[in-house]
Amino acid sequence: MRERIGYLVPEFPGQTHLFFWREIQALEDLGLSIDLFSTRRPPRELMVHEWAQRAEKRTVYLIPFIIGDVFGTASVLLKAGPLRPIKCLRIAMAVKELTFAQRVRLAALILPAAKIAGLARQAGISHLHVGSCADSANIALFASILSGLRYSLSLLGPTLEGYGPNQEAKWEHAAFALIMSDLLYRVATERLKGHVPAIVEVVPVGVDLDIMKRPEPYAPWRPGDPCRIYSCGRLNAVKGHVHLIDAVVKLRQMGIPAQLEIAGEDETGGKGYRLTVERHIADRQAGGFVHLLGAVSEARHKACLETAHVFALASLNEGISVALMEAMAMRTPIVATAVGGNGELIESGVNGILVKAGDADVFAEALANVLRNPDLALALSERSRRKVEEKFDSRNLAAAFLRCLRASQMPDKANV
Repeated sequence: MRERIGYLVPEFPGQTHLFFWREIQALEDLGLSIDLFSTRRPPRELMVHEWAQRAEKRTVYLIPFIIGDVFGTASVLLKAGPLRPIKCLRIAMAVKELTFAQRVRLAALILPAAKIAGLARQAGISHLHVGSCADSANIALFASILSGLRYSLSLLGPTLEGYGPNQEAKWEHAAFALIMSDLLYRVATERLKGHVPAIVEVVPVGVDLDIMKRPEPYAPWRPGDPCRIYSCGRLNAVKGHVHLIDAVVKLRQMGIPAQLEIAGEDETGGKGYRLTVERHIADRQAGGFVHLLGAVSEARHKACLETAHVFALASLNEGISVALMEAMAMRTPIVATAVGGNGELIESGVNGILVKAGDADVFAEALANVLRNPDLALALSERSRRKVEEKFDSRNLAAAFLRCLRASQMPDKANV
């Protein structure tokens, strides 16, 4: 009989969740049975992948609460007795970085925690993995205190602080953690000294190398032909889209007729930061050559990588970019910013180009250098996939999860 594992991802299945879906499939290939949970459904505009409908049907959503949840939640709270819910309340009310109202909101997560604890008990789930260190991790923490359900965390970045307060408690109660990059590991172990679980493995998410491969050899840009630059990342200020747009404006002033396509949507489905980017495009009179594609499917993302002469990522911070991994797997030359864990992927001048973040002039010069030097573009294209093949296969994360799970189930746990 297969061991049943719960997998909790916030607002699943969203535009950036392809790697979660791959990991879930890989875990099932390794013999685990996976029950999917999520905090709530994402906006429909972000559910673009061909597998999204199947994933949604498999997923149990913790919020909103419905009438049928009341009995199961009450049952968990009653079985827990008074001390365990009180412990959860004390943890929530002791978080110093929060206002009183925010602490009350944190305490309210005890209810979805009781819900998932009850569902896990009914299904015979032995462990819950959380693909985030934000509120989903608080839910897992409270569920663990209420019912003894063991849980683990993934730290994806770009920063630890971006996942909110109460990190010490989230990590201290976890059975193990998977951390995406060496940089994030150093940050977590320094910031959370004394609270990190005994079992930690540094392993990046990866790409499906069987899918992400180029059917035809990469062809550099030739003067006189259309010049295509492609970028992919959720519309958020941290992704540096405005700097990339400015760089492409400068590139055109340098005589290169670049067209920029940006795949990705904001977290609201188009009503948030997208409006800022659209205003920036209008201010720069760039509407004729900068195109916002919105959230795109894996198939369209792959097609854009196939036709692009350069993949550009102007992020101000990153954990370690999956979009860069996918571009490297597709042998599309890369210009990106030297932030976060990007240096763990790219050796500048060898399998991509890394430049200072926030400087449109420098970014434009780097783009022009790749576009005007076909030998350089071909060399970057050839070397980029090798790095991904060595270290960033999507199946590596599932294997690391299983190693950590088995180690956490042994009587004497030790560092992995």
